[in-house]
Amino acid sequence: MNSNQGMADLPSLARDLLRQGDAALRAGDRTQALQCARNAAHAAPRHPQTLRLLAAALAAHGPSDEAQRAIEAALALQPDDPALLATQAVVLQTNGRVDAAIDSFRQASMLAPQSANHAYNLGRALSHRGDHVESLQALERALALDPTHRHARATLAEVLRRVGRAGEAIAQLRELVRNNPEDARAWSALAALNAGAFDAVDIAAMERLQSDARVDADARVSLAFSLGKAYAGQARYADAYAAYTRANALVRARVPWNAAAHTQAVDALLGAFTQMTAPGDTATGAGMIFIVSLPRSGSTLTEQILAAHPQVDAGDERTDLLETIGAENRRRGSSLAAWAGDATADDWRRLGEDYLARAARWRTGRASATDKLPSNWLWLGALFRMLPGARVVDSRRDLLETAWSCYCHLFRIGTQDFSFDFDSIAAYARDYERAMTQWHALYPQRIRAQSYEALLADPETQTRELLAFCGLEFDAACLRPHEAQRSVRTASAAQVREPLRRDTARTAQYGVLLDPLRVALGLPPFRI
Repeated sequence: MNSNQGMADLPSLARDLLRQGDAALRAGDRTQALQCARNAAHAAPRHPQTLRLLAAALAAHGPSDEAQRAIEAALALQPDDPALLATQAVVLQTNGRVDAAIDSFRQASMLAPQSANHAYNLGRALSHRGDHVESLQALERALALDPTHRHARATLAEVLRRVGRAGEAIAQLRELVRNNPEDARAWSALAALNAGAFDAVDIAAMERLQSDARVDADARVSLAFSLGKAYAGQARYADAYAAYTRANALVRARVPWNAAAHTQAVDALLGAFTQMTAPGDTATGAGMIFIVSLPRSGSTLTEQILAAHPQVDAGDERTDLLETIGAENRRRGSSLAAWAGDATADDWRRLGEDYLARAARWRTGRASATDKLPSNWLWLGALFRMLPGARVVDSRRDLLETAWSCYCHLFRIGTQDFSFDFDSIAAYARDYERAMTQWHALYPQRIRAQSYEALLADPETQTRELLAFCGLEFDAACLRPHEAQRSVRTASAAQVREPLRRDTARTAQYGVLLDPLRVALGLPPFRI
């Protein structure tokens, strides 16, 4: 049943408000949608469709107990309505109840087996949870029902990318741009997977699209980054540099970054952890391996090597540590830097147990596990007190290569907002270096600096040393990290599926064009 069915018994005003509210939701106008929903619910307070719209409009604004009550009331009236179940799933997702949401999506899809949308919603939710086998099945079913379902095809391509089926992902994305050359997101996904395989026809299509006045700001940004990769793949380095400069300027104009404020916050954190405390129970956190780094520094490769080991669960970029500390910040009403000095051994033990409880949700029972959120470097002072048995790998790559790689990558807004201008990248890198210098000095036995270049130059020696540091026996499978079967969500997902390559340096190709970045980083100018 869709939202236009079951409305014959509604007053005409309520029907009109439902149509307007649904249209506003599709257009992303949350304020208008909620206004229509409340008016419709006032006109017909006990009708499942007005309750459905109210729940959906409330959920569009964020977590809401009222939305939960509204959709439960609707389902009490029509318990087997697929559209109501799908709305319930959205409300549950918004309220953080992911497993229950998937159950509702699954039930909706079972009740409406010919609905491509319900199959797509289920596949998308499963992909977010990391259930890629079932996700692929649901998405393929959606496309079998409706081959024109662009969202299902795009999500299928993303899941295929994560599980290492890059060729199939590229085929899905090529189908998207063949049917709609104006699909900026598909071009962007292709650039991430296949930067060197764009031909003149592809580049011309992206250039036409970028110059189209109808293209929105987000699409214009992603196209500029995609063109940068396409030009670089054709050895048009001046054009690539210009495209990346344009792309980053477009983002920076909308997304500010206060480098001085970030440096001040880092200084406060470092000031709160100037001495190594007596270690607690080293069994707490034993087997946890945290991989920290600047973005684009080889951390995904390091984790992939560890993931190939039969005793390691690869966690990818988890937010468990951030959430643990954030919850304590809210409980105390202050930031970590402010309360760290007052925390007792019992507090740190409690926080460590909180982290481990969160991690237990995704661990499968193997002896060791990785947690690879790059920005965890900020919290290492707390981490070492919370989890005395944990180890940290500090993944390092040539600074210029790292900085340029950050500049060439369109990170999701709100994650790496420093990356959109040279001076901010340099300031962030200095913050990282200063912090890691302190953590290494305080905890020299618990942190390993892992050079990306050294790993590429001598994989076996470096892998043996890495495994020994992590308390793992050597396993030859770790020398074939591209064969590790796991989902990879990060931007490096395609690269880590390939055998190790030594030809990853790119900055020399740009010559003096990168001298402004070199100046910002305090490096000498380019010399032939």
